Amino acid sequence: MTTKREKPVLMFDSGIGGLTVLREARVLMPGRRFVYVADDAGFPYGSWEEDRLRAHIVSLFRGLIAEHDPEIAVIACNTASTLVLDDLRAAFPDTPFVGTVPAIKPAAERTRSGLISVLATPGTVKRQYTRNLIGEWASKVHVRLVGSERLAGLAETYMRQGFVDEDAVREEIAPCFIEQEGRRTDIVVLACTHYPFLVNRMRKTAPWPVDWIDPAEAIARRALSLMPEEQGLQAPELPDPDVAIFTSGNPDFATCRLMQGFGLRVEPSPHRLLPT
Repeated sequence: MTTKREKPVLMFDSGIGGLTVLREARVLMPGRRFVYVADDAGFPYGSWEEDRLRAHIVSLFRGLIAEHDPEIAVIACNTASTLVLDDLRAAFPDTPFVGTVPAIKPAAERTRSGLISVLATPGTVKRQYTRNLIGEWASKVHVRLVGSERLAGLAETYMRQGFVDEDAVREEIAPCFIEQEGRRTDIVVLACTHYPFLVNRMRKTAPWPVDWIDPAEAIARRALSLMPEEQGLQAPELPDPDVAIFTSGNPDFATCRLMQGFGLRVEPSPHRLLPT
């Protein structure tokens, strides 16, 4: 018989960026089991046509929810969240979903110069959802949207190989830094869960110091707030391990080693769904 304690938290991303959220979620929910799903067959999402990507993700979740029956599903991906979160909630009303959206509100509240930048994938930048956030929470500050084609891939390479081209990082973040009437950008919102893996390189290559806002902890706290209390729930004697599933069904050796480093056992995926 399955108890609430045994139901996992399902963490979903297009690749390995959601590990930044998983890391924070484990701190806040140490008694929970996690299933990490990387849609590497569909990575990068920025190259997809919106309707096809929406259908792709909903189809993928149909199998994932049937198999894992998660307590909650965390969409640890800005591009997917701004596009398909409402569709997922409508399709699976019995599963709570937590999305990831650009941290524009806290950036607008924290800035002193009035100049902030949102560093994101091109898909997140072009969403009306993102512009609505700016209109609602940041109408009194200047917000520059910067869509990077390469940073998510650079982060994936860095996490697998331990090396990244710093000149490439410098080139991708350069548009975030602007000066107006003696004021400078003082906050950059990391609006892709991959980007925090590169934040040390970003600090090193930035033209001046800024605050880099990583939303991972806020996402994990939101997920925790929707979870049932753990008090009184009986943990199984032999709890299932945390696992990682790749939709391609074929992660390379470096990726498997990375997952093991995060305490995840890589399992074969029955949900292989290659983009067409």
